[in-house]
This record gives sequence, C-alpha cells and structure tokens, in this order.
Amino acid sequence: MAKGKNVLTTGEVAKICNVAPRTVSKWFDNGQLKGYRIPGSKDRRIPVSELVRFMKVHDMPTTALPVGKLRILIVDGKSDAASAFADNLKNKGGYETRVVAGNFQTGAVVQKFAPHVLIINLLAEDIDAAGICDYIRADDDLRTIKIIALADHLGRAESAALLRNGFDACISDFADVTEAIKKIEETTAIIY
Repeated sequence: MAKGKNVLTTGEVAKICNVAPRTVSKWFDNGQLKGYRIPGSKDRRIPVSELVRFMKVHDMPTTALPVGKLRILIVDGKSDAASAFADNLKNKGGYETRVVAGNFQTGAVVQKFAPHVLIINLLAEDIDAAGICDYIRADDDLRTIKIIALADHLGRAESAALLRNGFDACISDFADVTEAIKKIEETTAIIY
C-alpha cells in the first residue's frame, strides 16, 4: 500500500485484517464497515480512519495497519504563529506538518501532501474556510481528511454550527498544543 493512502480497497483491508476479501465485502454490505462505492462500479473503498474504528470496536489487532506519521496541514495567513504551532505539533505530537497561507495554496498542497488532518484558522484574512471545507467534502479522494476549525472563544452554538457545516472538531488557540493534539487524536480515531 502506498504511503499516505487515506482510502483502502477491500483487498488491502482483507490483508490487514487477515481475512478473505469476500469477508470485507460482507462487512461493508451489512453496514459494519463504512465506506463508499466507486461511482459506476461495484468496487468499494474504506477510509483508513473507518478501518481503525472498526478494528478497535471488534478488538482486532491494529499492528498490521500501515502506520506512518499523521500529516497535518495548517491553513493560516499569519505564518509566524502557524509555523510555531506546526513545530510544536511536530515535536510534541510526532506529526508531519506543513503550513499554507491561502486557498489556492491549500488546494495544491492538499493534492500532493495528502494530509490526514486540515486545521483552518477561521480568523485569518483572505482564507475562505467554508470554501475549503466544501472543496474537501465534495472530492471523493479527499473527503476522508479531517477538518478542524481554529477560532478564539467559540460558544456551543458556534461550535455546533461548524460541526453541522462539515468541520470535524474545533480548537480555540494555537498556543494550546495539548488541546490540538487531543482533537487530532479524537478525530483520527487513534485513541478511541
């Protein structure tokens, strides 16, 4: 399996779980293992995060998973704070990180870097967070990317609205790396 792959075939899942591909198809067809079908085909695709969830629920060993560093892409116009945040995530969380400064650059880097998590600073100027979120969610190859909103002083109603609009989680501050790591771990199903 290629490095950076976020979505797996039933054959790849079968190898990881040490079962026949038909067993994986049955799990998919009866709703135990979530994913999607390729349009115009019977082929199934399973996001890695969904496979991790499935394996943990069924007490399956995850040692065969192709574990690499989680890739985090930070979208922020203020490169100094974002760069320091990226360095902290790299040092404290062991993640591979990159920082981009705008919408166009985000689209280009998402395609090449294949991040597992996208953190978007909602307060940054010249960044269309909703547009980026819609772009990620509309693309079959990208929709497994977890998107975390960064904004100061979000209330419950504001956080709930962001979650309804396609974000997976919210964090409040670049300075709180512990909170960021917790949200990253929760959204990528590494802990739970």
